[in-house]
Amino acid sequence: MILLSRTQLALFFILLCPVNIIGLWWAVGSPLVMDPNSICRKTKRLAGKQAELCQSQPEIVTEVAKGAKLGVRECQYQFRFRRWNCTSQNKYFGKILQQDIRETAFVYAITAAGVTHAVTQACSMGELLQCGCEATRSRAPPKPTTGTGTESVKWEWGGCGDDVEFGYEKSKQFMDAKRKKGKSDIRTLIDLHNNEAGRLAVRNYMRTECKCHGLSGSCTLRTCWKKMPHFREVGDRLLERFNGAFKVMGGNDGKTLIPVGQNIKPPDRQDLIYSAESPDFCLPNRKTGSLGTRGRVCNSTAMDVSGCDLLCCERGYRDETLVFEENCLCRFHWCCVVQCKKCSVRKELSLCF
Repeated sequence: MILLSRTQLALFFILLCPVNIIGLWWAVGSPLVMDPNSICRKTKRLAGKQAELCQSQPEIVTEVAKGAKLGVRECQYQFRFRRWNCTSQNKYFGKILQQDIRETAFVYAITAAGVTHAVTQACSMGELLQCGCEATRSRAPPKPTTGTGTESVKWEWGGCGDDVEFGYEKSKQFMDAKRKKGKSDIRTLIDLHNNEAGRLAVRNYMRTECKCHGLSGSCTLRTCWKKMPHFREVGDRLLERFNGAFKVMGGNDGKTLIPVGQNIKPPDRQDLIYSAESPDFCLPNRKTGSLGTRGRVCNSTAMDVSGCDLLCCERGYRDETLVFEENCLCRFHWCCVVQCKKCSVRKELSLCF
């Protein structure tokens, strides 16, 4: 069971539903036990494949919710030093998702990636009956690698590889269910594209792990399997895509997206796309979803986005000294106690005006 607050549950549902029913999810009560029955009971407007999952595979819906939560946490980590820091305050977060801006593109991508990652991980951990370790029989046999001596070190597929294809399909089934192509809706095309970019940030970067087998520590045979990238790597990769996101507009046929600007190559499937410029997020504005940066901690010596000049929007900043206590000089005493002293720590902070 996962306890979710009203805000966390709302952030999960807001990514699955059209903008015109966003307000529905803010009305969900709190606290609420995140079990499949609770999710499906609160989502009467789910339809098609989403409703089918709720009815036939409720345990997967629980993993979907975990993945959405994983995505939100990673978003807050990646944007912790930026003017918009992926705030989870409902009144403001909902406004962000009503715009086709870069930040919205990242939120959709990281959430779709989180769902892919969480469902795949649950498969490998044996928590879902519908899946398990990756089937390697259909994969081409690996080629032997040349060792340091005259003999080759052979290897074969084995172990418990991550079944990322299952996680990919379930993420696509749930995240894309209410958005269908071919309706002359640029927003639908953008959302679908960014969802796919998030899933590919997991699926396209699988790594190979191996274990050696042999007598006396030799490595005459290596058993190898595929594992997903760590989710922090996924977040880092999507942040790079965010920084290089493509601005697009709808084509005349209503079914294609065209990059804005001259001599710009079309975005590929892993790129993030948007159609509107972001607000500057300097001042509070409920219409745009901006909380402003007043009172935010900044770095007075940094020249990047965390620096006081950029984060404070050139309004200036003030320095404050905080004094707090923390454990220090800890020692282990046999057996089995750790004793620590209390030390006063002074910390200098710079806060935006």
